[in-house]
Amino acid sequence: MYGTPKGNRPAILTYHDIGLNHKTCFNPLFNFEDMQEITQHFAVCHVDAPGQQDGAASFPPGYMYPSMDQLAEMLPGILKQFGLKSVIGMGTGAGAYILTRFALNNPEMVEGLVLININPCAEGWMDWAATKISGWAHALPDMVISHLFGKEEIHNNHDLIHTYRQHIVNDMNQTNLHLFVNSYNSRRDLEIERPMPGANVVTLQCPSLLVAGDSSPAVDAVVECNSKLDPTKTTLLKMADCGGLPQVSQPAKLAEAFKYFVQGMGYMPSASMTRLMRSRTASGSSVTSLEGQRSRSHTGEGTRSRSHTGEGDRNRSHTGDGSRSRAHTDTRVELTPNSASNAEQTSPKSMEVSC
Repeated sequence: MYGTPKGNRPAILTYHDIGLNHKTCFNPLFNFEDMQEITQHFAVCHVDAPGQQDGAASFPPGYMYPSMDQLAEMLPGILKQFGLKSVIGMGTGAGAYILTRFALNNPEMVEGLVLININPCAEGWMDWAATKISGWAHALPDMVISHLFGKEEIHNNHDLIHTYRQHIVNDMNQTNLHLFVNSYNSRRDLEIERPMPGANVVTLQCPSLLVAGDSSPAVDAVVECNSKLDPTKTTLLKMADCGGLPQVSQPAKLAEAFKYFVQGMGYMPSASMTRLMRSRTASGSSVTSLEGQRSRSHTGEGTRSRSHTGEGDRNRSHTGDGSRSRAHTDTRVELTPNSASNAEQTSPKSMEVSC
């Protein structure tokens, strides 16, 4: 955990995807200079799924790995241990699913969600069969790579794929990883529905930012999830020229989108502009920020401290180190209406962000 809780302000809680841990999933984003400007205002808690940290020991024979639901049920205890009353969640893939389940079970503890590559549906029998068949012909690392990255990335970005393949093979415990993959593939449908007047449905109560690269293997699932959420509280961000891990390949865009998201929630109203924003302002360009439902404003910064959760079968929180990335791309963020096909023309519309 980085930083100290700041009054009633939420902490940022992250959860990674299969084949990753908090370092390989989020370090490129959180070590990015513009993102560090944001994290000065929030405590940050990174959670690793059991046995997924680098160099983890194998679980004993007969160990029953937690289900996705059980992993979500562990989070309130982690928040209590660190004295956190509420969070803004940021999850990728399996981590996005876990945080969504956590928010559905504990809406009072989640003030906002950034969901990258979220798939709200259970794995269908055809997907299950395809996974089994591919498992006979491909090793576990290949299956994980095809989950994390799109075909275009796999074929064209050899350095990136090699880096993550080497991490999966050399740094991760293969037995533990297999257990986590099986847990994710056995997930239940989230059973969320878009709220309609007079209908009592299950859906997220907090503002949500859904993110996917335009060549991500999860882009269709993310669009489907968007169609099931409250359009007045949900924004869909499709990132152009981006693959399966936007926090790795486009940290500047994602950091800027996250800043607008938290500002829309009423936090950081007087924070300085990112360098992306300044470069556009200097050239006469304009950016429309995300609108939020809340009007609270908060200030204050705290000193950073580090702590870790205990060892064992519990989820683990770890700190991550890395060098800052200073590559920035001058891009425009535009907001355009986006409505689900089954919505009335008079129904509220969600927002789609293209960048």
